[in-house]
Amino acid sequence: MRRTISGVMALVDGRFTPSDITVEGGKIVSIAPAKAPLSDHPLYCLPGFTDVHVHLREPGFSYKETIATGTKAAARGGYTRVCAMPNLKPAPDSVEHLQEELSIIRRDAVIEVLPYGTITVNEEGKELSDLAGMAGDVVAFSDDGHGVQDPDMMKAAMAKARDLGRLIAAHCEDNALLHGGCIHDGEYAKAHGLPGICSESEWGPIARDVELARETGCGYHVCHISTKESVEIIRRAKAEGVNISCETAPHYLLLTDMDLQDEGRFKMNPPVRAAEDKAALIEGLRDGTIDMIATDHAPHAAEEKAKGLRGSAMGIVGLETAFPLLYTYLVKKGVIALEKLVALMSDAPAKRFGLDSGIRVGADANLALWDLNADYEIDPADFLSQGRATPFAGWKVNGACVETLYKGNTVWRRA
Repeated sequence: MRRTISGVMALVDGRFTPSDITVEGGKIVSIAPAKAPLSDHPLYCLPGFTDVHVHLREPGFSYKETIATGTKAAARGGYTRVCAMPNLKPAPDSVEHLQEELSIIRRDAVIEVLPYGTITVNEEGKELSDLAGMAGDVVAFSDDGHGVQDPDMMKAAMAKARDLGRLIAAHCEDNALLHGGCIHDGEYAKAHGLPGICSESEWGPIARDVELARETGCGYHVCHISTKESVEIIRRAKAEGVNISCETAPHYLLLTDMDLQDEGRFKMNPPVRAAEDKAALIEGLRDGTIDMIATDHAPHAAEEKAKGLRGSAMGIVGLETAFPLLYTYLVKKGVIALEKLVALMSDAPAKRFGLDSGIRVGADANLALWDLNADYEIDPADFLSQGRATPFAGWKVNGACVETLYKGNTVWRRA
């Protein structure tokens, strides 16, 4: 089926251009200057986003989310590719266990889903997973949700991943420094008598792993950084030639610990931190230290998030809100350019993980059409995700995804 998307502002070769885009057979077959004058408020045609950090919860935890609901939520948020984290049951630590996840993906996903394999068996840090057996079917290796505590184990994993041509994507967390903390060890924690999570529990393992990556030559990616020290360690490592990249998430860019309320929807791991950490993260986006933005979409059942900051499960949802929030509170406020935001959410993650992206002739027609003038309040009751926990409920945003195409097929359309 042939279709022309006419009169849009399309991001082509890094610039927005009035365009008519023709799609056929799942591919972009033509990009031409728009024949007719654009409307006063044209739709913006963006490449489908890639999120390298998403929890889809299947197999094992389908009461929290399913691959069907999670990918529908992703499509609504303008994503055409997500990388699924491996804290599942069974964890994808062998070819056999990975096949359970792959079979559900083939059956239920409405966009591309690329699974991670675990670094260690059942993410327990005691024995390497079958990295070689899984390498052809996974996007990278991670024990997300658990830090690899043993440096010798991480070094062995890095050496193996290097030989297999796969990244290690590390959840950096030193268990010895957690002390039962539930939020950032900052002013809010002190004022409310809550146990805090210190910044060193994150940046300490990053500093350790930088040296291991330097020694092994492994491609190393740091998940969800939240502290100013993490930014500086990664900035310095890049300057020294270490093969390192990192991501942060919208909540770390838009919130501080002083925005917290004693509700589970404000609890995530790592926690949102102090104003100086937020400022350092934004500067890291601007100077290229931070390579990409991922959501760490982590849905839970309502009852798991109903026990306040101390007792709730860690994790919030983000696929349906990430772009509108960042467009409204970073782009519209002049913090970064729209082109930069799109690159952080599409081209950069795809490039780092060896994937394709972009709007060009011959590429897959993975596109999202956005009405950037739409304004509304975030309402979790409207989410397609089974998860409803977001600290951004009630926030006013601009930008609504009108339609998402995956390989030329419409996988989301606004009613």
